[in-house]
Amino acid sequence: MTGHVIILTGPPGAGKSTLAAKLASCYSKGVHLHTDDFWHYIVSGAIPPYDPASDAQNQTVMDVIAGAAYTYALGGFATVIDGIVGPWMLDHFRTRAAQYPELAVHYVVLRPQRNITLKRAQARTAPSALIDEEPILSMWDQFSDLGEFENHVLDTSGETEERSMRRAAEAILDGRFRLLAG
Repeated sequence: MTGHVIILTGPPGAGKSTLAAKLASCYSKGVHLHTDDFWHYIVSGAIPPYDPASDAQNQTVMDVIAGAAYTYALGGFATVIDGIVGPWMLDHFRTRAAQYPELAVHYVVLRPQRNITLKRAQARTAPSALIDEEPILSMWDQFSDLGEFENHVLDTSGETEERSMRRAAEAILDGRFRLLAG
């Protein structure tokens, strides 16, 4: 397989950034797209992405992220997208998947238990890290029932980073979390 796109998602504190960086580095040509960076590129008029009024902004940013991911993947890179990409944002990726059927697209949801997710999120120390309880739990709730994508979930509650990494890599390798264009 040449390039491919791996969407690694889940609520804040799920371990996406740690796992995405490690996963991308496992490939001979790997890219780690940290989606938070794309929101930080907005220097004026930004709305917090978890704010209900941010939908138009979020759709635009997600389209930019999908474009970057597919451009890297078409260049032969395994591109790991690290961010909050709920099923409500997958059309940006499905549209491109239909245009580029030669690229594998995987959707992996990290979802530790709710209380563990909150604890992990609030323990982060990065200056821009979201540590406020209400939006963290609200986003966890948005990932609590993924309908047709429920089988794309890895519960990483009691796992080491290494075990979570191994499970995600195995699921990608066997195509279990493949996102189809339909």
